[in-house]
Amino acid sequence: MSTLSGLTFGKLDWIPQFVKSIDASKCIGCGRCFKVCGRNVLKLMGMNEDGEFVDDAEDDEIERQVMTVANQANCIGCEACARLCPKNCYTHEPLLA
Repeated sequence: MSTLSGLTFGKLDWIPQFVKSIDASKCIGCGRCFKVCGRNVLKLMGMNEDGEFVDDAEDDEIERQVMTVANQANCIGCEACARLCPKNCYTHEPLLA
């Protein structure tokens, strides 16, 4: 299998690295990645003390908030989210052909 690649404006080879996952145990919910992503890929979600996601934002069971990959198909592989993440939570991978 080969990876799909492209070119930069300067005609240099570039292999996009698409977001695969976010390590919720490392994420501090700071929102830096959310602010830099203009593609609606990410979503901040509440977690209870058992590490389970809580749907209701007003729920008293929310212990902390973490970022999640909500719309992976929207990712363009720029890795801006990972470059801004202070906790190194992101895993990326190339798109295989």
